[in-house]
Amino acid sequence: MYIADYDKALYFTLWGQWDDLLVLMVRTQDDMLSKKIEIFLHAFHYGTREQEIMGAHEDLLHYIDHAMAHNTPAAIMEV
Repeated sequence: MYIADYDKALYFTLWGQWDDLLVLMVRTQDDMLSKKIEIFLHAFHYGTREQEIMGAHEDLLHYIDHAMAHNTPAAIMEV
């Protein structure tokens, strides 16, 4: 389970702690989370359009929400 990684990613994203988000990107075992963080940080630092940055931000938050909903202990117990 990667619940702690998702919690950290959500916290770092909402509070703008980009350095900590970068460290999480490298350390997490969830490849999809790592890629979503990479895309967002790249868009944030090098993006030229606000729409691109906001889209990457929304994609990251959507993935975190989706992953947390499907990796809760209740969902694991049902399997």
